[in-house]
Amino acid sequence: MKTFLRVAASGAALALVLTACAASDREGEAAQSETGGSRTTFVFAASSDPASLDPAFANDGETFRVARQMFEGLVGTVPGTADPAPLLAESWDVSEDGLEYTFQLKEGVKFHDGTDFDAAAVCFNFERWNNFTGVLQSESLSYYWQKVNGGFATSDVPGLNGTGKYESCEASDASTAVIHLASPLPELVSALSLPSFSIQSPAALEKYDADGVTGGEEAPVLPEYAKAHPTGTGPYIFESWSPGEQVVLAANPDYWGDAGQIKKIVFTVISDATARRQALQAGDIDGYDLVGPADVEALDEAGFQIVNRDPFNVLYLAMNQANPELADVKVRQAIAHAIDKEALVAQTLPEGTEVATNFVPPAVDGWNKDVATYDYDPEKAKALLAEAGKSNLTIDFNYPTNVSRPYMPTPEQVFTAISADLAAVGITVNPVPEPWNPEYLDRMQGTADHGIHLLGWTGDYNDTYNFIGVFFGAPANEWGFDDPALFKAIGDARYQADKAAQTAAYEAANAQIMELLPGIPLAHPVPSLAFKADIHGYPASPVQDEVYNVITIGD
Repeated sequence: MKTFLRVAASGAALALVLTACAASDREGEAAQSETGGSRTTFVFAASSDPASLDPAFANDGETFRVARQMFEGLVGTVPGTADPAPLLAESWDVSEDGLEYTFQLKEGVKFHDGTDFDAAAVCFNFERWNNFTGVLQSESLSYYWQKVNGGFATSDVPGLNGTGKYESCEASDASTAVIHLASPLPELVSALSLPSFSIQSPAALEKYDADGVTGGEEAPVLPEYAKAHPTGTGPYIFESWSPGEQVVLAANPDYWGDAGQIKKIVFTVISDATARRQALQAGDIDGYDLVGPADVEALDEAGFQIVNRDPFNVLYLAMNQANPELADVKVRQAIAHAIDKEALVAQTLPEGTEVATNFVPPAVDGWNKDVATYDYDPEKAKALLAEAGKSNLTIDFNYPTNVSRPYMPTPEQVFTAISADLAAVGITVNPVPEPWNPEYLDRMQGTADHGIHLLGWTGDYNDTYNFIGVFFGAPANEWGFDDPALFKAIGDARYQADKAAQTAAYEAANAQIMELLPGIPLAHPVPSLAFKADIHGYPASPVQDEVYNVITIGD
């Protein structure tokens, strides 16, 4: 999942301010318990504010965490997996040519404003996404529509002007929506599980001028809808947002599904991982995400619950071929053979983490068990460097600071371990640490000014292109190479309508990637969450499709 994390300041001080807000909720609940009521408020520590309350304009995990409580799409996921499942659409059929998707919709569903969810509302949303113009077409806003669909109805950018797969939407009747495509898009159903493609109230979108974004691509100014009036069909409705402090949601009294025990959700913003742990230990929050590996065992021993997500991510070491020292594949192979992945995982990553051989996790169709691997072999690494005339290689090693991601909970520790491995084969590392946002991401993805570097990806939905297409589907500053044959192989695999043929094509593409070796897939880390002992039924999902109406609180 593409992430633009807003890092707030002074974690410990921030925790003191923010937990006071949570404490007021706790006081109210304590009084409720004394009169025989049950605790119905769930307080979760977020690492940052949501970027927007309109999920169509978002691509970050913290926004999606909040959005999933308020919004629903046509497609959800099978609990505990990344596989698509019915949600607002009870079923769907795909034509043999892959150009027509017929969705049978759930009936009797209302948006939070009381208006009807129906096929006309579905078509309104698809037309909205496809007709974004101007600043709305920037990657910082409509990232997923642009990447999945491939373009817009019209655009000033030639590569986006009328190039999308989407053609039209037809409301055959109130409970039947038919999506027509210009050419096949086999990943469409899986992609529709993304919060960015949630179905929102047409009436509210129009009333609060949802598309009235001002400012420029670098600093868009969101309209009132995206700050105070999000309107979906989900189990929770918006109550308030105090930026830098908290988002508060209340149970939707007219929800079509299971209302559940949790009547109020408070997302308290605590940017610092240590401060999140301390807030849990102090009883100020019920749980938090991105638990550091060093904290897992201590929290478990102290009686807190540790909940692990199945890994659906990859941590990698990228090798920028625009850097002359890394243009020789023998140098890249030497670096790969120098790294002891098993030790790296054991020393720096959570228990249960899997060593990676592909740039996709094994759960994704297209993962290839027969790709070229580069086993830990320091002597072979030295020999390859000698063959390349690089026995005294010095290389920049970029890594992020002040961040914890599901695929990279402790980047500084990973940097230290890999640096030691490289030093052992005669490679001198020049450390280049930078804050995650914006400096690190801007340098890695926006410039050629970097050497080897740490990054990763959490999958959005179960499709191979969502991993290798993001990385290697076209030339990119991060990797610094141009290989038309590889780009074509990945693009051709993406649009294979036959599932078996597509899987085989992706397996072949993964083999090509590991022969080229633009980077080294290191691991598929297990992301951990921590909760109070009385929190039950947290719906851990590899793609973070976690809706809180299924949680219960009690002894």
